[in-house]
Amino acid sequence: MVFIKSPDNKTLSLDLNPYNTSLEALTLQIQQNYRIPISHQRLYLSPRLLSVPQNAAVLLSQLGVSPNSTLTLHVPLLGGMQAPVQPKGRLEFLNTKPPANYVAGLGRGATGFTTRSDIGPARAAPDLPDRSAAAVGAPGAAGVGRGRGKGPGEEEEEEENEEKGYDENQKFDEFEGNDVGLFASAEYDDEDKEADSVWEAIDKRMDSRRKDRREARLKQEIEKYRASNPKITEQFADLKRKLHTLSSQEWESIPEIGDYSLRNKKKRFESFVPVPDTLLEKARQEKEHVTALDPKSRAAGGTETPWAQTPVTDLTAVGEGRGTVLSLKLDRLSDSVSGLTVVDPKGYLTDLKSMKITSDAEISDIKKARLLLKSVIQTNPKHPPGWIAAARLEEVAGKIQAARQLIARGCEECPKNEDVWLEACRLSSEDEAKAVIARGVKAIPNSVKLWMQASKLEHDDVNKSRVLRKGLEHIPDSVRLWKAVVELANEEDARLLLQRAVECCPLYVELWLALARLETYENAKKVLNKAREKLSKEPAIWITAAKLEEANGNTAMVGKIIERGIRALQREGLEIDREVWMKEAEAAERAGSVATCQAIIHNTVGVGVEEEDRKRTWVADAEECKKRGSIETARAIYAHALTVFLTKKSIWLKAAQLEKSHGTRESLDVLLRKAVTYIPHAEVLWLMGAKEKWLAGDVPAARAILQEAYAAIPNSEEIWLAAFKLEFENHEPERARMLLAKARERGGTERVWMKSAIVERELGNTEEERRLLDEGLKRFPSFFKLWLMLGQLEERLGKLEQAKETYELGLKNCPNCIPLWLSLAHLEEKVNGLSKARAVLTMSRKKNPQNPELWLAAIRAESRHGYKKEADILMAKALQECPTSGILWAASIEMVPRPQQKTKSRDAYKRCDQDPHVIVAVAKLFWHERKVDKARTWFNRAVTLAPDIGDFWAWYYKFELQNGTIETQKDVLERCVVAEPKHGEKWQAISKAVENSHQPTEAILKKVVVALGKEENSAENSKN
Repeated sequence: MVFIKSPDNKTLSLDLNPYNTSLEALTLQIQQNYRIPISHQRLYLSPRLLSVPQNAAVLLSQLGVSPNSTLTLHVPLLGGMQAPVQPKGRLEFLNTKPPANYVAGLGRGATGFTTRSDIGPARAAPDLPDRSAAAVGAPGAAGVGRGRGKGPGEEEEEEENEEKGYDENQKFDEFEGNDVGLFASAEYDDEDKEADSVWEAIDKRMDSRRKDRREARLKQEIEKYRASNPKITEQFADLKRKLHTLSSQEWESIPEIGDYSLRNKKKRFESFVPVPDTLLEKARQEKEHVTALDPKSRAAGGTETPWAQTPVTDLTAVGEGRGTVLSLKLDRLSDSVSGLTVVDPKGYLTDLKSMKITSDAEISDIKKARLLLKSVIQTNPKHPPGWIAAARLEEVAGKIQAARQLIARGCEECPKNEDVWLEACRLSSEDEAKAVIARGVKAIPNSVKLWMQASKLEHDDVNKSRVLRKGLEHIPDSVRLWKAVVELANEEDARLLLQRAVECCPLYVELWLALARLETYENAKKVLNKAREKLSKEPAIWITAAKLEEANGNTAMVGKIIERGIRALQREGLEIDREVWMKEAEAAERAGSVATCQAIIHNTVGVGVEEEDRKRTWVADAEECKKRGSIETARAIYAHALTVFLTKKSIWLKAAQLEKSHGTRESLDVLLRKAVTYIPHAEVLWLMGAKEKWLAGDVPAARAILQEAYAAIPNSEEIWLAAFKLEFENHEPERARMLLAKARERGGTERVWMKSAIVERELGNTEEERRLLDEGLKRFPSFFKLWLMLGQLEERLGKLEQAKETYELGLKNCPNCIPLWLSLAHLEEKVNGLSKARAVLTMSRKKNPQNPELWLAAIRAESRHGYKKEADILMAKALQECPTSGILWAASIEMVPRPQQKTKSRDAYKRCDQDPHVIVAVAKLFWHERKVDKARTWFNRAVTLAPDIGDFWAWYYKFELQNGTIETQKDVLERCVVAEPKHGEKWQAISKAVENSHQPTEAILKKVVVALGKEENSAENSKN
């Protein structure tokens, strides 16, 4: 095999052996296969020319050609078509060698560079053809031109190419690349193929590693493009939502858009030709109503219609005729009332039910099944399922009579099988069914199913009871029959029947328990004692006995019975399962037997629990019972735990919370009194007791509890502050002053000084307030709330410069206090404008990086002054620095245009799906889109996640005021009062105002709702 590389850069193959083929034979083969004359062939092997006359008879192997070698075929351009043209002489200086360091065009500012043609190739020269005139065999003409050979200049270029070893104008080989010259004579073997496959695998691997980054970058670019170039549907989404405000008249008055395309504007040529009289006459004849038969029709008896008389041209008349026929059919089906029909709906449904699909395939399948089942019942007539299947097949085929006959034969063949009798009863008519079931119970008198079916066929309770009693004569130990007959009897008969039932079925506990419930107290105890003798391992008997004693007022015996029962069951070898007994306790609670529930918990809650796990396990059990609504069970668990852990404050608090939410004030007071007896140093228990008394309106009792607490814990600041709050909230400022003065004398903390200043602020004593704040700051310079109160005092008095100095001094002592920075920025914006506020906020962000509140304050300041672009830039920077801040994402959702809010909310939810600020922002978005149920769900989720933030409750209540009912509004209000929120931007601003200091939570909530409404209206007006 020899490969030839043609002038058009294609590789040709010839099936020749170089060891027995001469060069002349090779050229002849090329001429035959590819129509290239021998005189025009120039074959090269590397840089050596083979096509010379003396090599014609030489074998190819002697010229260096081996199998799979590649020869280069060159076809020179000889001859010409134009007259020779005298060539232009070359300038003399072009033939001289340039001086050293010469750079062409340097005088006009050009820069020198070096190309590969200047330094030659980096690899060996390829086998290129010799394109000189001498190689062609005859000198060409002196002129140059297409088809006339080469001129002198071209010959010099050919010589220069031969000196370089390659041709610069050679076409690039896509397979070999730049190595075509170096490996032109090499063979492409399996190793080369394997190497290429390895490199290709490496390239694919590297490309796959970059694939994820490339796709992520492409996705980001697409999202950015869509955000900057929204669709038309997104741009007009807000306008579409406003369409619901249009009335039906306004909607009808919208003009139709019509079709104003250019193709409809072209005027088409229309011609109007007068209608001939013959056509009009023919149409008139077709419209006529003929009342007499044609003579030809009479001759045919009136049944033949002449062809010439049939109207075939008036299609309008044909359509009218079809409409008339249809209306006649509809009128026939309808009565005088419009819209009603005379079709019987019951008969119609009956007809539908009786319709059977009788396709050829179904009929064929039924025939095959019939033959198969026939062979089954013939070969094995004692096989009951065969008879039942054959009968049901006939029933499906609609042959009910054949089905009855088959099942009757089945009853004869299999009289002892109850399924066959039940199937025969089902297929029989109502009158025949009783006779069939009578034969069945006669054949199988011990079949419970047949006796139950026989009782179902009776219509009155007396006959049903008679049938069941007849069955009990044959099967006295059937619990199912006893239960059925007891259900049909009255109370007295049921008691007698149960007495007989427990004699016949002594091992069935339900019958014993049912009898005990129907007996008197004394007889019930006897029944349960007998049941305990018969069923010594049944715990339900002991539990029922305890319920019996509790129902009759013997609560003292309940615990003894349960304790004795557990010991007896353990003696019998029965394992006490703690979980099962706790479920029994919950069932007793649901039945109203609270003492039994408590006794079960007391005796079983500690079974199988390690000593070190008791506290954790019991608290978890109580919480689970509380979730399931078993409050008494949870209370019993806590009561038992408190007998073991008398000094554990956490268990007392859990029990107190349970009583607070599900008990009475009296039970809570008793529990707390008991708790402080065992743990007198627990401040929270004293404070809880005092607060409950205060909420109940018993202020003297609350004072007494706090006095007892102070006696038990004399240096407790919490008790001092609680006593102050009690007096302050009940409008006793003098008592509050005295308490705080004593607390300050005893070395109170910064909170005492703050509360003292609050009292003076409410009473309007400015100087005393200033004195207390100054003294407090001397003692506690790092307590930022005192600096804030002093600055606010200066602002209220109009001393803005002193307020500024106070804030700055406070920031020196508390550089990380965000409220101080925000107050200073707000003051600077009010006094000196936006530029100073910007400087303050920038400085605060440098000292407190990654703080979303400072970023949000800067963004809102820009927005208030109308600089929306600057606000957007700040928001982008803020989200880069604080990517998981919920308040920033919520603000960004409100800042973007309405069509983009849904996309922005989706991004925010991906970043922080559990942040209540984002959840409220999404809820407001659903609210504006009129998706009320979704908005309510999201608002509820927000207040569940953050019940302490009052702004969320205000938004939720405002939503319910507009879209909810009175019940939902009341529910939100009550939940807010229970939660007692303390935080929130709007909530704190209103609740901490002097005029709202003693307002309840309900009043503050309504004021916050009003403030939110005003803010929303102002925002809408600014946008418009």
